[in-house]
Amino acid sequence: MTLLVQTLILGLLAGGVYALMASGFTLVFGVMKIINLAHGAMIVVAAFLTWWIWDLTGIDPLLIGLCLSPAMAGIGWVLYKTVVARVQRIDWELTLVATFGFAVAAGGVMALIWGADGHAATPSYFTSSFEIGSLVVPQAQLYASLGAIAMLAALWALLRGTFLGRAIRACSADRDSAKLVGINVERTMASMFAIGAATTGFAGGALSVLYQFVPESHYIWIGRILCVVILGGLGSFQGAALGAAILGVSEALTASYLDARWATAVPYILIIVILLVRPQGLLGGRVRSDAVTA
Repeated sequence: MTLLVQTLILGLLAGGVYALMASGFTLVFGVMKIINLAHGAMIVVAAFLTWWIWDLTGIDPLLIGLCLSPAMAGIGWVLYKTVVARVQRIDWELTLVATFGFAVAAGGVMALIWGADGHAATPSYFTSSFEIGSLVVPQAQLYASLGAIAMLAALWALLRGTFLGRAIRACSADRDSAKLVGINVERTMASMFAIGAATTGFAGGALSVLYQFVPESHYIWIGRILCVVILGGLGSFQGAALGAAILGVSEALTASYLDARWATAVPYILIIVILLVRPQGLLGGRVRSDAVTA
């Protein structure tokens, strides 16, 4: 019983980080109907920047990741204005190709700058844990998960309680109607894409602490992100949280009761199962048409 509870704790902690990683991706799809395959690469870019700054200064990597969020938002804004918006005017389906191309190019640039060796940030609490009876809660996983949850709460508050959030929800519902009431749709779309990119800042910081990474790691992480959003339902904010929890727990159970090597296959197995059983995702039927208002 202790092993099961311990495994569930570790799975849910990982799920908190997965939820943040997937939130920007699923919100961009929900509002803009763009599948941003560059999202995983931006997380790995943030992880490399976090590791690099931590290695030079010794500042806490999670704090660095948080401070990188505005910079990643700027990268997202530039990517949208220079590539995504222009490609959309030609054919919105080409955004899939354009963002994948950006991800491949970003991987190459990362390899040129930082090399192909694995990296990881190891702050002072990296090997420390809290003990609750017979249970062990790793500090790194706990801090990363709590930070991710706080970021998700801030994102939710922005979408629900600000003018920009209301504009985003209006554009998600009907862009033509949003224009009629004076909303600058193009600016709102650029802001939404930048917000989605901003989530990769802390997500990259958490990645740098919890996992070893290389430039090609973005292929692994976009696979996990797709698993989360397909499980929960493309465009669903709550679905991303649910899918992240399911993925985190499934990976932890697989590693504990079967073999850690099988855990890497769990996301792809879950994708196949959910596509066969419920293609719209667990919450897709209810919130698919308007992701950010659910």
